[in-house]
Amino acid sequence: MTRRTKPLDQAIADTHNPDSRLRRDLTWWDLTVFGVSVVIGVGIFTLTASTAGNVAGPAIAVSFVIAAVACGLAAMCYAEFASAVPVAGSAYTFSYIVFGELVAWILGWDLILELVVAAAVIARSWSGYLGTVLGVGRLTTDFLATPIDWGAVLIVAAVTALLAFGAKVSAKVSLVITVVKVSVVVLVIVVGAFYIRVANYFPFIPPAEYTGDRAEQSVLSLITNAGSSHYGWYGLLAGASIVFFSFIGFDIVATTAEETRRPQRDVPRGILASLLFVTVLYIAVVVVLTGMVKYTTLRAAGDDANLATAFTANGMNWTAHIISLGALAGLTTVQIVVLFGQARLLLAMSRDGLIPRWLARTSRRGAPVRITMLGGTVVAAVAALFPIERLAEMVNIGSLFAFTLVSAGVIWLRRARPDLPRGFKVPLMPLVPLCSVVALLWLMLNLSALTWIRFVVWLGGGLIIYGLYGRRRSLLADGVPAEVARR
Repeated sequence: MTRRTKPLDQAIADTHNPDSRLRRDLTWWDLTVFGVSVVIGVGIFTLTASTAGNVAGPAIAVSFVIAAVACGLAAMCYAEFASAVPVAGSAYTFSYIVFGELVAWILGWDLILELVVAAAVIARSWSGYLGTVLGVGRLTTDFLATPIDWGAVLIVAAVTALLAFGAKVSAKVSLVITVVKVSVVVLVIVVGAFYIRVANYFPFIPPAEYTGDRAEQSVLSLITNAGSSHYGWYGLLAGASIVFFSFIGFDIVATTAEETRRPQRDVPRGILASLLFVTVLYIAVVVVLTGMVKYTTLRAAGDDANLATAFTANGMNWTAHIISLGALAGLTTVQIVVLFGQARLLLAMSRDGLIPRWLARTSRRGAPVRITMLGGTVVAAVAALFPIERLAEMVNIGSLFAFTLVSAGVIWLRRARPDLPRGFKVPLMPLVPLCSVVALLWLMLNLSALTWIRFVVWLGGGLIIYGLYGRRRSLLADGVPAEVARR
């Protein structure tokens, strides 16, 4: 089979199809709000504390810097690609143009896993925080001997209904809720700063601890026979790979390019402004968090450690309620943007015929209602039925894989189509994209071996589906009549 690539001009022409056309309502400010909305969520309210306690110790501040640098390099590549190719689908569409259909399908299948798992984890976390606010614990009900998390179903259903009204309405709601959660984060930083004890920062890099579970070690520690990736320098590096989850979301801003009024200018601004803002907030939070309590206190709380843990340990129980409200607000906006990005990814794949094309039809408001409802239903079912835990690494490996392909692809696009108008250009080409690729691959090596095994199994299943359906139904398939492909 020959390598089928999607012509760039065709990708842009698809955005004008009246049956699947999206409305251009968004500004760079809307995109920045989307970026901040999705990035400030599970990572800052939960993952930060558990990673500091179990993996990196106070050195998690350095882990965040490493993750932020890697994200910054990848963000510049996304910004150039999105400004040059302003279409829905983000990394999937970029890969279709550069690397061909097979790689695009693999990446699209990978991103489906990332977004479904992320949305399900967010929904269950939201349900847990709602139970804390209401004082009733986990919001579950047994049905046919199966516990159903109806709190998770509630948030997914509400967000899905909101997204059916279109991107502009979603952006306005996100703005209001984002102001609330950012205010809570600022409160955490300001109040927590008064309870910092310098002694809690030492040892800054705790001594490595050796465990017998090799599957839970990072691939790098296995290759080098280090014996552990808990604490020590390997823990610091593993921490960077885990907290990378906290930055995931800026790439979803690229999926809005087709709905942005001036994509060449506004998409790069939205991506870079949101990433810079959240990086400053994150580093401030982790410095305060690890200064308020010893990392061993966070470790004792296990996977349940969160920002409230540090305040409760200092006798400020009143903050737990405020932080829970902020987490509810934060997770709500994250859910909005993740489900938004999922719908745009599926829209792009549907346009190309890799999944049924009838799903790509948009409403009179210019919203992909069918795909939005389908995606929301799948996420609600997964979140309600499956006890999803410790899957942040699965989301991370999918994102890192996508970022790596985009970073490599931007080099090709600059050379192949220098004539394209670009609102942003990556500086020091090709040095910055190459550094991005190296940094992202390095972070992937610091994920656990078990994560890699799960990832390979998922991609294998995707290849089977592509061989049975996508390869034959694709609009670029040889010998498939246009009228059949467009059904």
